[in-house]
Amino acid sequence: MTLETDVVHIPVLPDAVLTYLDPKEGESYLDLTAGYGGHASLVLERTHNLRGATLVDRDTNAVARLTERFKDVEILHSDFLGASRHLAQSGRKYDLILADLGVSSPHLDNAIRGFSLAQDGPLDMRMDPGQELTAERIVNGYSEDQLIRILDEYGEEPKARAAARAIIAARPLTSTTQLAQVVAKVWPGHSKVHPATRTFQAIRIAVNDELGQLEQSLALWVSLLNPGGRLAIISFQSLEDRLVKKFFQDRAGDRYDSELHLLTKRPIVAESTELVHNPRSRSAKLRAAVKIKTK
Repeated sequence: MTLETDVVHIPVLPDAVLTYLDPKEGESYLDLTAGYGGHASLVLERTHNLRGATLVDRDTNAVARLTERFKDVEILHSDFLGASRHLAQSGRKYDLILADLGVSSPHLDNAIRGFSLAQDGPLDMRMDPGQELTAERIVNGYSEDQLIRILDEYGEEPKARAAARAIIAARPLTSTTQLAQVVAKVWPGHSKVHPATRTFQAIRIAVNDELGQLEQSLALWVSLLNPGGRLAIISFQSLEDRLVKKFFQDRAGDRYDSELHLLTKRPIVAESTELVHNPRSRSAKLRAAVKIKTK
């Protein structure tokens, strides 16, 4: 796979990230989904602590770009759950932790990655190109019941059963365009949002185990924080945001055993000025908290 060296990635909610992480000189920083370094560059400009920073990404192209861009920073090629476990086992602690859970622009814009409805590409959708499970294996190999569960749970697709049956009847499918066309037939008529959007989301989540990784990582992220450290999480779909919201509520409050104090009572969303320059930020929601107690 070619290195995506000509792609410019615009980070979402940059002002909010800086406001709620509030980076200060000398503080340590963990970016669990560093991508092409958009958020990291903003934070490190304020901390001036390259050797106290760790940047993580599961994508080989992103890791190559990060290695080029940040010469004195620790860079880990890993999914965020694996990296979190490794860092926790090593006893590492950070003052600032950021997790941007969205699919990056380079993934969406590169047709060969198979993430986008707008471009024809292979049924891939892997954030880590080295993993075995692909969208093609799910689309062409999973049973009707398995497909229904994925579309219902991960896509909240009202017509999950009809979409699953249409996919099975059209097998084998080899491209994103074919999949989109098959699902679109289940939803006749016109709409602003492509009728296959929920299906693509569901399959992508299943391929990358996005919700499972997030659910297992949240407590680890708190354990990786120093007292007074700040954690910011950016989600892009309701299933992720619900997990983050519930976790923060469970760990925060006026109870004696609360570990966190919420910095955001409700999710922070993009302002109209950002939407003009970065339309993909329209779905972004940021929640943040500060660690107040160590168990």
